[in-house]
Formats: sequence, C-alpha cells, structure tokens
Amino acid sequence: MIELKHLTKRASTGGRELVILQPLDLVIPRGQFVAIMGPSGSGKSTLLGLLAGLDSPSGGEIWMNGEQLTRMNEDELARFRGRTLGFVFQSFQLIPTLTAQENVQVPLEIQGASGAARRARELLESVGLGERGHHYPAQLSGGEQQRVAIARAFACRPPVLLADEPTGNLDSKTGALILDLLTALHRDSGTTLVLVTHDEAIARAAQRILHLKDGAVVADTLAVADTAARADGHSDIPSAAASVVSASAPGRSAAGRGGEPNAHPGGAAVQAASPGASPGVLGAATPLKRERPIP
Repeated sequence: MIELKHLTKRASTGGRELVILQPLDLVIPRGQFVAIMGPSGSGKSTLLGLLAGLDSPSGGEIWMNGEQLTRMNEDELARFRGRTLGFVFQSFQLIPTLTAQENVQVPLEIQGASGAARRARELLESVGLGERGHHYPAQLSGGEQQRVAIARAFACRPPVLLADEPTGNLDSKTGALILDLLTALHRDSGTTLVLVTHDEAIARAAQRILHLKDGAVVADTLAVADTAARADGHSDIPSAAASVVSASAPGRSAAGRGGEPNAHPGGAAVQAASPGASPGVLGAATPLKRERPIP
C-alpha cells in the first residue's frame, strides 16, 4: 500500500517560491492500477519522482509497504528501490552495450540473485521476446525495447511498479500492445501499478484516475475494481459494490483502506466510473500473445 500524508513540494526560483505540489493526502491500496493525468507542469512527474524516492518533498510523509521513505537516507532509499520498485521509462533506458537478456539480468545481478540468466530468459518469453534475448537494443524496434524494459522492471518481482509515459515514444498500435502487456502483467503478479500519461484512452484502462492541475488533485475517479485481482487474493482493492464512490461526496478522495474515502485538502471532485464505460485501447487492441504468465 502507498500512503501520502500532507505531501508538498516547493522550489525557489527568481527570488520567489514556486508551489509544485500542493498538500496531498492519498491512499493507493495494494494491487491497484492508478493512472495520473494532467497538463504539462501539473506536478504529475514530480509526484512520481517523490514516490520513487528520487526527489525529496518539502513537507509531509510518504509510506510504502509499511516503510517511511521520507526518513531514509540515500543508501537506505537505494536499497528500498532495489527490493520494492520497478521502473518503466518513456525512453526505455536500456543499456546499449548489453543484449536484451543482459539488460533484464542487471537488477537481478545487483541483488545477487541466483539463476539470474534463467529468470531473464523466462521474463523475455513472458513478453513475447524469447527468441530476441541475444539482440542489442539498436537491433530492436521501439515496442520491443519497451517490452524488454517491462521485463526488466518485473525482474525482482517488485510489489510496486512506476511507469512514466511508457507509450509516449510509440505509435498508437504499439502503445496499445504495450498497455495490454502492462495490464496483463499487473493482473498476473498483483503488483501496484502507478502510471503517468497524457492519453485519456490509456488512462481509461486503469482502475483509478487522478487528475492533477497546478500541483493539486482536482479529480479522483475510481472505476469498478478488477474482479480477477480480487479473486486470486492479490489485491486489497474493495469489492465492486464498495469501490464505486458516490459522486455526491465533494472534497473526498476515492478508495482508501477497505473502500473508505480519503479527504483531499483541495476539495477534489470524485466520480464513479460507469460500468458500461469504454474500456479504452484495450478493448480495441489485438492482445499481445505471451508464451506464459509472468514468472
């Protein structure tokens, strides 16, 4: 579970203080898929960086899996990221001098995991690249590079995955396939997925959408929870009946523990997604055939 308590971020520029992120209180249950949307400069990338422990807040607390990031030093944060977080970047961030398999092996070898090569091969098979492990990034298409990056992100079985515009450098068809893959891996592994995007179609694939503007959450939309995730015991997301938050509760944030709303200081509007709403690109995209579920 991720919990933010009165989290803020400010910076000084030109002799004045710039508020990047206004006070934010937020709970993301274990196993939830959350999309963060907003215009450029709204604070969404700042929020993702704070969740990753790559930036320090000006105030407030960040709790993840029972640990408080805001009290950790740099060494502690590095160890925490290694065992807790996976990352998927817009620009892939593969190491060009390593093959696809070697890129996936990197986080495993850093942790000293046994059987790193075997697991890397299994992960590449799970994203449909079992025959491309010996290829270098320059020999792969953009979509293939992002699939390698996704396999790498899941290598150490992180309980939380952060994705920053993972389809931003891809065409719409390839982006739809990447989103389909991310969603399937999220479902198979029960990983909490927090994704930043400008694309409303991609955001509609999430179970919850946060809209940011001027550093504040202005809308928090909770869709019907993923029944498959609840059925296999991976998710703390409440039942569908409990997870649809009434739109008549202004100033409340969707879905804290057990479906209980969480206060937003900014008075964010909360909307319940219609069960008949469009599924977004997943409904139209050809599913990416994977040889096996995420190992």
